[in-house]
Amino acid sequence: MRAVFGIVLAVGLGLAGFAVMMVKDYLAQQAQMAQASVAEPVKVPTKMVYIASRSLKYGEEITGEDVRQIEWPAAALPEGFFSEENPLFSDNDPRPRFVLRAMEENEAVMEVKVTKPGEDAGLTSRLEKGMRAFAIKVDVASGVSGFLRPGDRVDVYWTGRVSGMDRNSSGEVTKLIETGVQLIAVDQMANGDHSEAMIARTVTVAVNPQQVGALAQAQSTGSLSLSLVGNLDDTVAEAIEVDQRSLLGLAEAPQIQEVREAPRQQVCTIRTRRGAEVVETPIACK
Repeated sequence: MRAVFGIVLAVGLGLAGFAVMMVKDYLAQQAQMAQASVAEPVKVPTKMVYIASRSLKYGEEITGEDVRQIEWPAAALPEGFFSEENPLFSDNDPRPRFVLRAMEENEAVMEVKVTKPGEDAGLTSRLEKGMRAFAIKVDVASGVSGFLRPGDRVDVYWTGRVSGMDRNSSGEVTKLIETGVQLIAVDQMANGDHSEAMIARTVTVAVNPQQVGALAQAQSTGSLSLSLVGNLDDTVAEAIEVDQRSLLGLAEAPQIQEVREAPRQQVCTIRTRRGAEVVETPIACK
């Protein structure tokens, strides 16, 4: 009996020792893997990108001293960035570039923020192909209290009197004529980084030639008012036309139609007495 107990005890001690050795090996492997992960950091693919080495303002000429190259994660490259494949400065074209949008230090330089070589930082650089610049007169009321800035989008409303309307109409009408028109300048300022409210007298919009004709006609026949569109608003305003009657909810006045009676045809007769009875016989009138 004692021999059996001794055998069982020896086997138990052997299994316990084996388990301890297995746990020790497992912990050693985990420690080695952790050290390997710390020693070998994950490599992220990068690309050399130009960034601003100082704050750049609108209209400044950008030079090689104003930018520098850094490694940028390839998975998060900004659209229109400059690199060795798309150089900011070309040896074949020494003409200067100018800043179109203000950039802070360490901000990536992109194509939309600078002009093309030799191009001025004026309004012509902000106009896309087929677009034209058109100036609209505004005041503190029609210009959204001076909160308009270049780059904003506005809806344009026309208010005026339509000739040829019937006498039951209220006269003046307000109508939405253009939606989502982009501002490219406020007065003589084309820089959109001005944060303070400024009462403008004119705003310049980018529109196509057909819209230029419509806005010119509307401005000469009535008054234009602007309505600011939110930055994230992608809805398209529906057709809007308001007059005084629809504004106040008044019913249309009943139309009075003039009824003229047809002229009566003259009838001539001859009376003939037959005893106590009188008979009228129609004849042609002379």
